[in-house]
Amino acid sequence: MGPGRATVTNHLPGDRFAQFHRPFRLNRAKRSRRFIPRRGDSRRDGPGAIAPADGVPPDVTRSRTDAVARADRVDADSAGGWFGGESGGERVGTTTAVGLPTPGEGPVWLAVAFGAAGLVVAAYLLAHPHPAYEGGLYLEMAEAVRLGGFGLPERIAGYTAGGVPFAYPPLAFYAIAGVVSATGVDPVVLERVVPGLASMAYLAPYWLVARRLLPSERQAGLATVLFAVTPDVLQWHLSAGGIVRAPAMFLTLAGIYAGIRLFESGGRRWLLASTALFALVLLSHPVYAAFFGLSYLVLFAGLDRSAAGLARGAAVALGGLAATAPWWLSVIATHGADVFLGVNGTRTTLGGGLVRLGRQFGAPLVALDVITPFYVAAFAGGVYAATRRRYLLPAWMVLSSYVLGADRFTFVAGSMLAAALVVEVVLPAVVARTQSMRVPWTGGRDAAPTSATERRRVVAVATLAIVVVGAGAVGAAFAGSALDTAWEHSTTMPQTVDADDRAAMSWVEANTAQSAEFAVVGDAAEWFPHYADRTILVSPWGTEWASTATFRLHLERYVELSTCDSASCLASSLQGVPGDVEYVYVPTGEYTVRGREHAPPRALIDSLEDSPRFERRYANDGVVVFEVVRGS
Repeated sequence: MGPGRATVTNHLPGDRFAQFHRPFRLNRAKRSRRFIPRRGDSRRDGPGAIAPADGVPPDVTRSRTDAVARADRVDADSAGGWFGGESGGERVGTTTAVGLPTPGEGPVWLAVAFGAAGLVVAAYLLAHPHPAYEGGLYLEMAEAVRLGGFGLPERIAGYTAGGVPFAYPPLAFYAIAGVVSATGVDPVVLERVVPGLASMAYLAPYWLVARRLLPSERQAGLATVLFAVTPDVLQWHLSAGGIVRAPAMFLTLAGIYAGIRLFESGGRRWLLASTALFALVLLSHPVYAAFFGLSYLVLFAGLDRSAAGLARGAAVALGGLAATAPWWLSVIATHGADVFLGVNGTRTTLGGGLVRLGRQFGAPLVALDVITPFYVAAFAGGVYAATRRRYLLPAWMVLSSYVLGADRFTFVAGSMLAAALVVEVVLPAVVARTQSMRVPWTGGRDAAPTSATERRRVVAVATLAIVVVGAGAVGAAFAGSALDTAWEHSTTMPQTVDADDRAAMSWVEANTAQSAEFAVVGDAAEWFPHYADRTILVSPWGTEWASTATFRLHLERYVELSTCDSASCLASSLQGVPGDVEYVYVPTGEYTVRGREHAPPRALIDSLEDSPRFERRYANDGVVVFEVVRGS
């Protein structure tokens, strides 16, 4: 059905849009036919409501006035807005709206979203023969599970002299161990391929969430496309660690969708689904579990606010904790409760004061690079929605970003807000501008639009195409390491291990004692225990589960070690770290330290060469290995 026809959509009592949107009506008294809200209405632009929400100017919809007049209305004084209206979050009435978006757009938008995601994943795979960033510790955890007969390991060797506690949620590691045992596939291949597949898979539940919270398939579809290609989402889900995080995001989004349905209907099946999904997220990743819980609080406040809704939310939380009790009780019995209580302090996961406020909402805007428009669109969309008294999505975005301090969660709601801004503000403005300019058609007589309405539709589609192609191009370039927007103009999605590293680590495994302990410069250190089967003494990876003090010590020592320019600096960087360094592993070319690119450490290498305390034992084009000379 084209934009010139109207559809009437009946919604159940308690429809999610009744609280957040007010319908528009035509002002017959003015020839401009502007849309103005009717006093007392509580819907502005629900699914397909009459509004210039999908890029079509108001005059296109004049023929729909009669249908609008027949629409049932919900009194704004009772439905109010979020954090307003009646107590307990009850909703009233059955809302009827007239549809503006073209029915059947959903499959098209899903195809576009999956197509864009596929191109981004292809760009990543072509540019990365090895997974980006770090993932060796995850593979060592999976290997410990497999070699231990699928029991729960106590510690993971190779990271610090005594190893690190295995308190990490274990679901992904059991899955990896099972696949490796059944197929014999190289786990590094899994870390290279699975994150991309899971990053595409989580678009399905994201679409479902967006479709419940946005007023049209067009907005939901565009939001899904934007979420699929947003660089700060890709960084955490497409890289090596995405083998844990991307499935966790899939489960989290599926749980959020179940939560929306739960707070809307209160059905038992949604309660069971929400509880099961929360349990799976608890077993997948701690930060995603926190985002799951925070999202439920926001959804409760925005969709329910009743005693029954509060009880259902509490049942999900308690049910998830009860279902996962065998795991976390076992961890507490082995390592103590502090292993969970202290991990928050190691990465300032929750809260952060004014510093975090500036970092999350100020720094991305002043960066002024090709990623900045993603933030501008999300934040501007939040402001726009708030001015329209639609508070759920802005509150969700702000709370997720501030409380968790992770940009990937900012864009769950942020992409929806950006899509709403584009569809409701940008498209109508562009279409209106092209009308006033009276731009001549240059596509040929046969291809020319047959009416003004169709011409406006062509302009709207072209504008959406520009947004999609532009965002997709940035996402693909980011995934393909073609941008320098990371860490002070460092290359995006860096590979921290290359062929020279693999060769050097193979030499280490074959030519050093099993008990040898290493100091490794740069981010290749994280992969070192997996490839070389030797211990690194300085490791910020995994020590967050030991204690806050241990993590901070190793983080400080690691950064100092990896940026040293002399042998004496290297020796001082190891002070306070348990163990006795026997070898030093140094890259000879450019390398990264926590994702930030550094120039070749020539001064350090020259100092080690000149020092009688160190003797070169191995070198190739990219790595040199020194042995510590005892007694010198």
